[in-house]
Amino acid sequence: MSDIFLYGPLCHAPLLSRVLGRDAVCEPAVLRDHAALLSDGKGFPTAVLTANRGAVVAGLLLRDASREDMARIAFHEGALRRLAVEAGGESLTATVPTQAAKASRSAERFELSAWEARWATMACIAAEDIMQRHGSADPSEIARLRPFIAARAWARQMGGQGAPHELRTGRGLDKVEIVRDRPGFDGFFRLRAFDMRHERFDGSWSETFSREGFVAYDAALVLPYDPQTDRVLLIEQLRYGPILRGDPFPVTLEPPAGLVDAGEAPEDTARREAEEEADITLSRLVPMVKVYASPGYSSEFFHCFLDLCSLSMDDNGVSGLDEEHEDIKSHVVSFDRAMELVDSGEVNAGPLVMMLLWLARHREELRAGA
Repeated sequence: MSDIFLYGPLCHAPLLSRVLGRDAVCEPAVLRDHAALLSDGKGFPTAVLTANRGAVVAGLLLRDASREDMARIAFHEGALRRLAVEAGGESLTATVPTQAAKASRSAERFELSAWEARWATMACIAAEDIMQRHGSADPSEIARLRPFIAARAWARQMGGQGAPHELRTGRGLDKVEIVRDRPGFDGFFRLRAFDMRHERFDGSWSETFSREGFVAYDAALVLPYDPQTDRVLLIEQLRYGPILRGDPFPVTLEPPAGLVDAGEAPEDTARREAEEEADITLSRLVPMVKVYASPGYSSEFFHCFLDLCSLSMDDNGVSGLDEEHEDIKSHVVSFDRAMELVDSGEVNAGPLVMMLLWLARHREELRAGA
């Protein structure tokens, strides 16, 4: 048995219970001559412990933690060390979790209440994902995957917003039971294998059956459109799906798009990707549709936008981020030409077809208001 000093996000009781796999009773404690700073980098922020003479970190003490408790906290946090803390009027040496994350450039102090308001829900979802790997994955692998786990957790949090169900029946998640998880694949994508059952339309419950699905991300897509000249901007790039399918021409025409980072608004993703992929600054975003890409087997979800902007032939060019191995060519074409490419089948990426058809429906109104 050992005492564990908890600080930062682990002082959020719902998160701690997910990490430990049980509820825990803790008491107030302090760690002197240290400061807890907000971390930097992708994923949800955490607390970084740094030596700071005279500073005090307020936290919690989990007394008589078991080996399993320590192993689970080490797996989630990355490492453990021993430091002197104070609790209940006594000084003692406790185990303290530490992470490899770096402090933010601003060296901002970690404030639990502010962190809880913005990040707690996503951190709890991510902890469930992380702790499912306990006992089967290396902590270093978790550190590498943490930004992707956080982005998937953010997608799940946004997924809780739902959509209207006027025609659909009102069957919710309470009518679906994941009976058990089976070994899948964990990486940039996660292939989740599971056994499930659900309530049928006649009110009875199905038998338990097996399925697999991709646990993916939310993505933001934006179609730049100039209502004055009736032009759109499309991008062309090499795509792995057509390569794997054996398509003799594995480059596709698409709108600029990218994955929504943890905590990022889809609108901000659209602006970022337009600059990275097409070297343009967006002007006025108009929401188009929000849709599942392929709901039969993937959680991938698209937030689609139209950008009302000014386009010229000077916007043709090649861009993309070298660190992401991007080689992207921009095409500024008339709307009529884009629709010809839809009709011919040269535009064969579903999201672009959908967004051009949305534009066709609203085009007259948009041009009249330009």
